[in-house]
Order: sequence, then structure tokens, then C-alpha cells
Amino acid sequence: MAILKILQYPDERLHKIARNVMQVNEATRKLVSDLAETMYAAPGVGLAATQVDVHERIIVVDISETHNQLKVFINPEIIARSGISDCEEGCLSVPGIYETVTRAEKITARALNEKGEAFTLNAEGLLAVCIQHEMDHLVGKVFVEYLSQLKQNRIRAKLKKRLRETM
Repeated sequence: MAILKILQYPDERLHKIARNVMQVNEATRKLVSDLAETMYAAPGVGLAATQVDVHERIIVVDISETHNQLKVFINPEIIARSGISDCEEGCLSVPGIYETVTRAEKITARALNEKGEAFTLNAEGLLAVCIQHEMDHLVGKVFVEYLSQLKQNRIRAKLKKRLRETM
């Protein structure tokens, strides 16, 4: 297992569209393991492969306080949505920034697990938000892109300033 480097917004690689995983194998399981370890170490509740510059359709999520309920989604898709939920979101690729985003309140997702087995999951609340947030990364979208252009520009400027200060 390894802790991977998380790309920071506005890195252009965060906008790459991930490709489907054609075969779930040992390399896939190693990536899943590394994603989970990276997410827990960050600490975060979700991570997409895109965020570590691997452009495959894989996300991991664990909203439990005990970090023992890892959910793995390979080639995920949302097959149903209902309701509307406004939730404050943050992102490991946009550290220290939290903003309210409107998403579906409930979803039904279909994916493969780390064994390559198909499953369907009904989710609501924080779990539904996390799945939608991480799936956005797979299509090259970062949560701040739901915000106004003014807010996006302010966030970009803030992050660039923070980066300059650490150099």
C-alpha cells in the first residue's frame, strides 16, 4: 500500500475524463488499496482515481467515523436520482475550501466492487453527496465549478497565493 500524491485545483489533470476499467485485476485492487490509504491519511471521506492522476473510473468512499466501511465503486453510474439537497462540501483537491452545493438527495448507483462483482446501492444524505462528488471527478469536474464565476476566481486566487507562500 502507498499514500499517493493528491492533485490540487486548478491542476488541469483534474479535468481529464476517466476511462472505464476493462478488467478488475490485481493492479486494480492495488490501486483501490492505495486510494483508500491515501483517503484515510488525508483525512477525507472520498477519493477518485482522477485526483491522484490515474484516469480510470474508480472511486472510494467511507463516511463512517471508525473508517471501517469502505465502499469501492469501479465504473460507477447513477441510474436514479430524486430530491434536492444543499450540502456544504469540501475536497481533498481543494484544501481548506468549503462551499454549499446542490445535488440529488437520493441516488441509486450501479458499479463493480474490487472483486469485479456488479452491485447496486441506494444512497441518501452524506453518502449520496459523496458518491456524486467523487463521480464528478471522473468526468473532469471539481465541486467549485458549481459555484459562480466570481467565487471560482476568488478560490483560484486564494489557492495560488497559498501555494506561493509555501514555496
